[in-house]
Amino acid sequence: MVEADRPPEPEIGLGERLALNGMGSFDWHLDRGVFELDEVGLEVFDLRPGEFDGRPESLVLRVAPEEGARVDYALRRALQSGLRSYGGYFQITRRDGAKQWTHTQGTILRDSRGNAYRIVGIVRDATEELAQTPDVQATEMPAGRAADGVRQSLAPVVRLTTEALSRAVTVEDVTAVVTGAGGLERFGADAMLLALVEGGNLRVLGSTGAPHPWTGELAVRRSDGSLPLDDVVMTMRSRFATSLDKLAERFPAGKAYFAASGMASAAFLPLIAQGRSIGALGLFYREEREFGHDDRELYASLAAIVAQSLQRAMLFDREREFATGLQSAMLPRDIPRFDGVGIAVRYHAASRGREVGGDWYDVVALPQNRVGLVVGDVQGHDTHAAAVMGQLRIALRAYAAEGHAPATVLARASRFLAELDTERFATCSYAELDLTTGAVRAVRAGHLGPLIRHTDGRTGWPNVRGGLPLGVATTMDMHEFPETRLDLVPGETLVFCTDGLVEERGQEITVGMDVLAEAVRDGPQDADGLADHLAGNLWERWGSQDDVALLVVRRDPDPGTGTAPRMHSYVHQADPEGLAEARGALRQTLAGWRMSDLADDVELAAGELLVNVLLHTEGGAVLTLEVLPEPVRRIRLTVQDRSSTWPRRRSPGEAATSGRGLLMIDALSVRWGVEPRGDGKAVWCEFGPADGGAEDRATGDGRRPDGG
Repeated sequence: MVEADRPPEPEIGLGERLALNGMGSFDWHLDRGVFELDEVGLEVFDLRPGEFDGRPESLVLRVAPEEGARVDYALRRALQSGLRSYGGYFQITRRDGAKQWTHTQGTILRDSRGNAYRIVGIVRDATEELAQTPDVQATEMPAGRAADGVRQSLAPVVRLTTEALSRAVTVEDVTAVVTGAGGLERFGADAMLLALVEGGNLRVLGSTGAPHPWTGELAVRRSDGSLPLDDVVMTMRSRFATSLDKLAERFPAGKAYFAASGMASAAFLPLIAQGRSIGALGLFYREEREFGHDDRELYASLAAIVAQSLQRAMLFDREREFATGLQSAMLPRDIPRFDGVGIAVRYHAASRGREVGGDWYDVVALPQNRVGLVVGDVQGHDTHAAAVMGQLRIALRAYAAEGHAPATVLARASRFLAELDTERFATCSYAELDLTTGAVRAVRAGHLGPLIRHTDGRTGWPNVRGGLPLGVATTMDMHEFPETRLDLVPGETLVFCTDGLVEERGQEITVGMDVLAEAVRDGPQDADGLADHLAGNLWERWGSQDDVALLVVRRDPDPGTGTAPRMHSYVHQADPEGLAEARGALRQTLAGWRMSDLADDVELAAGELLVNVLLHTEGGAVLTLEVLPEPVRRIRLTVQDRSSTWPRRRSPGEAATSGRGLLMIDALSVRWGVEPRGDGKAVWCEFGPADGGAEDRATGDGRRPDGG
């Protein structure tokens, strides 16, 4: 606030004169939240200097909630209506437990625009004064009545409703507070409904208590003044009906509805904000009741509180809709489809205020039957983060489409972000998938790597080496994004996500990662089904705290045919349990094919080939087992790796502890060989009856590994 906008402030130096009359003074700076109370004021509240820290909330040590609600109501009404002053009586509880009536009166100082910024006033002990008033006595009040005639059963309503609505953010939240659990108790009604003005219509947001016809055929209707709710909206005046039967004479269109409600009396309150009706609140009672002056004032206060909360929520919803719309516009509208894989994406916006995040996903078609998979998160939760996300997503997509290696794509994206007019950084995980071979080249920049689900249901987090976040890498001149190579065999699934899916306040991220792995393990096999499963289970648990981008890709299974079935498995180098589980899967598969008689030889050969890969190469192994139906029914075992070095048969001595692997393969199988496969090789061997052909025990290209 500009100081020039404020009128000259009155001199607050009357402490001595006020003290002579037993009055304490206060100076409340609304814009700073500071409440200054002089020495006599502290005595009125029976507080020692060290017990008061200058915050108005500290006074609750002495003021009962229902008493504070009355003063709060008077103050709020004065602030909202533009009054210059307010006043009221309330009780405090002194240190010895005695009740003391206290009077306060304040003057509201406003700037040139009418905004209140300061309140100065007095507090005094009014117990003796009220003791002489027959209608208001501190210790001999009629049951259920307070000094100012307001029913004590209703006084806490203002406080409780205000507290509950202070946590309401959206229109849905406000509706839940008013008509949800505890709503009837707070308002002291038997039934109630809340309606919102939308254009020229009145829409019922919610109701509770007895069933209301307004929630059925009249849930959305044109406001024409033929029903009380319409009337209070159009006239902006409350209507109190001690008898609904009599009210039907004024509103004959509502006669049938009044009878169906089973209620006897009602209060219809307009919800007014900034001089216009934004909705209406209906309170219903089973018995006929009178609405006194104090009751009506209290109901008006409640309606004002609900109206303010509803207006704030409507503004929030509009801003939120705009922000999420902006964010959605930055994400790809359509995800390309590819033969041989299923891809599913999901996006979940956080529900924690006006914040909107910079999470994103993308799927990029690349040359040579490859696809780029991207998930990332721009720092911050605002529209600027969403705007930066949109620019970064497009830039990264362009670099990937140019055919650059994954590490180069992230390095260029980092430079692009650093050159933008922003201080934001971004984390990102990017993988290039070869749809023909299943080879994956993965890089990450300060982001979670992908989770993999194997064909047997096992899940794991491959050790994908990472670099610095995008933008930070450029600032520190460290554009190193080491590439990790994986293999996605048919039937396996990769899951990419942003941290909102695995992070929860107060928990280690590993807890969320374990929960995600379990959910993936137990989820459906297809990509869309798994994405829905994760969204339905994990977003309900903690996804509302942050935005979440989710990308699921699954290679289509390759079961072969009825006469030539096939199975695939991947053994990761960092997975110590993978070797044993692969052996078990081989036995189970052979049993299903009714070829268990070959299980011992196949398992022994597979173990030898897999161990060689895990010991002598830098990556994992792809294991394939298939039936060759012709010319004779055999089993072919293939182990593929990324090393271009071919195995050579050796002649180990009697004391040698290694070098017998290929000799064993040659002895167990009827035919084996080595062939190039992509940037590596594949060693294969066949088991079953020999057909006596000349090619038995020869390699696939007619050469033996030893060069013979």
